[in-house]
Amino acid sequence: MNVLVTGSKGQLGSEIKELASNYPVLKFIFTDVVELDISRADLVNTFFKTHQIDLVINCAAYTAVDKAEDEPELADLINNVAVKNLVEACQIYQAKIIHISTDYVFDGHNYKPYQETDKVNPKSMYGITKLRGEQQLLNSQVKGVIIRTSWVYSTFGNNFVKTMIRLGQERESLHVVSDQIGTPTYARDLAKACLDMASQEQKWPLRPEIYHFSNEGTCSWYDFAVAIMEVNKIKCHVMPIETKDYPTKAERPFYSILNKAKIKNNYKLKISHWQFALQEFTNH
Repeated sequence: MNVLVTGSKGQLGSEIKELASNYPVLKFIFTDVVELDISRADLVNTFFKTHQIDLVINCAAYTAVDKAEDEPELADLINNVAVKNLVEACQIYQAKIIHISTDYVFDGHNYKPYQETDKVNPKSMYGITKLRGEQQLLNSQVKGVIIRTSWVYSTFGNNFVKTMIRLGQERESLHVVSDQIGTPTYARDLAKACLDMASQEQKWPLRPEIYHFSNEGTCSWYDFAVAIMEVNKIKCHVMPIETKDYPTKAERPFYSILNKAKIKNNYKLKISHWQFALQEFTNH
């Protein structure tokens, strides 16, 4: 099976590349914007035809949450228009797609873990453009899977964990938001989930479906930062603050815990607790 991985230089794409050799039945083609600009439908169609693509894992995304408020057109181009181009190419060439989405499609006002069927209500331009991308797939006849995830980090790229390690080594103390609750996701675990799903062809839905994936457990950003310091034996003192004391351009969901029962039941996935995953990341 020829698998196109877009956004292959990002956190998730890089982790998929690291794990690719464990899935010999899948033949990978890794692209980033230089090799394939997915915002151009003509280039996408030609690429699909030339390489006989059977499955796309779309890891490409505009993820600069605050910058998206200032660059809505660019965010929409990558998070929405590019998805439309991939979906239409999948339709033409009978290919399947795994598309990565986000907890930001919710408003964060829930009091129990979000299920795939819960009402969406994004509060930021990032969330709005990611929801539009989801709808491109949901409104099609393509065999596709949307995986919503949250708080992604990796050994690759820029992310909260690497920022905390750097700041922790530079400073004696840090303030971190304590009233936003969610679950960190180690991109390597998400990559494994994508590849396990890709390998289980017999379980693929006939119509597009949504799944939720993160690591297990819950924490605040403050809890997460404290754990990062402990695991890395950094002596920086982390202090909790409220969101109102740390204003950002884009609104963040206060609560974004994802219910993962569907993906665990349908694909028999075993998911690590976020603290165990953080330890794995640190040891990697």
